[in-house]
Amino acid sequence: MFGRSGQPEPNVLVLRDADVVAREIRRALAEATPGQRPGLERAAALVEQAAAASDAELRARWVHERLAAAGHRGPADSVRAVKALREAAPGLSLLSAVRLTKDAAAHPPGEGSGPRAH
Repeated sequence: MFGRSGQPEPNVLVLRDADVVAREIRRALAEATPGQRPGLERAAALVEQAAAASDAELRARWVHERLAAAGHRGPADSVRAVKALREAAPGLSLLSAVRLTKDAAAHPPGEGSGPRAH
């Protein structure tokens, strides 16, 4: 009757692979022709920028992307946003959705360290 009920709550895990991408770009930059260097240098700068994003910023970006895909245009921490997020991510608990939308409200789209994912 008391305690946890039913299924365990899914966790949102932030995966980072910018270090692998950065290593490959540096390798390509070392072997690049003068014509290739500007593009690779720009790519290296973007990867560094993405790697600097905090876990909270990455979670917020994930939430904003899901809300945008669901057509939600209001505040990220509204009841409608929680509902839209739970519909976009079936299995996400109410508690997790509330926490994630609050974090997303604290990190509006376009703010933060990393480049926006499309």
